[in-house]
Amino acid sequence: MEKPTLLLLHGALGSPETLQPLAKRLAGDFTVKSFAFAGHGGREVDTETFNLPHFAAEVLAFLVEQETAPVHVFGYSMGGYAALLAASQEPKRFASITTLGTKLDWSPESAAAEARLLDPDKMLAKVPAFVEVLRQRHAPADWAAVVRGVASLMAAAGANPPLTATDFAALSVPVQVLMGDGDLTPERGDASRTLAAQLPHGHYAVLPNTPHPIERVDISDLANRVQRFAVAHS
Repeated sequence: MEKPTLLLLHGALGSPETLQPLAKRLAGDFTVKSFAFAGHGGREVDTETFNLPHFAAEVLAFLVEQETAPVHVFGYSMGGYAALLAASQEPKRFASITTLGTKLDWSPESAAAEARLLDPDKMLAKVPAFVEVLRQRHAPADWAAVVRGVASLMAAAGANPPLTATDFAALSVPVQVLMGDGDLTPERGDASRTLAAQLPHGHYAVLPNTPHPIERVDISDLANRVQRFAVAHS
């Protein structure tokens, strides 16, 4: 029997490589696929394509080219939002979506708070080891340009959120919204739970002992949750 497809979508500043541990865990049950969003993983950084609507369009273009049947999707952080935005436009291409650490609510204030952490000069001074990871991950593109691109993306999302509460309420695709307990500022936690409750076929869960970085997530537990939700909606 042919295995169903699972598309893995990385987060901001990430690449498909960051999801390889999860891909390996799920390869026995799914045909696992992935790709790098524009401006990530060595792709050219262009302000015209470095935004959530374009990333959603890339998801749909990938599915049109690669798949004929609805697919299951896991999206980490920004990747989860791109998946939801794509599904709001063409829901029939999605069998299920699981998101982890995805910011569902956007406002100018929340975007500014997130973007404050994305200053290349400050990052060089405070987290040089992480900067080196970014340098290697996005070569030959300039890592600092990627960081500035993400900050610009957040500002645009804050000024004009691509998804509204009405969009969430109209989404027919089964969605599992996962948040780590170490990722739940009061604002993010309350808003995520409220918007997830709007989903007609939504499930919300908080993962224990789980911060935001995908590298520090219990991949075995995450894989089990993704697998169970996908199987339940196959």
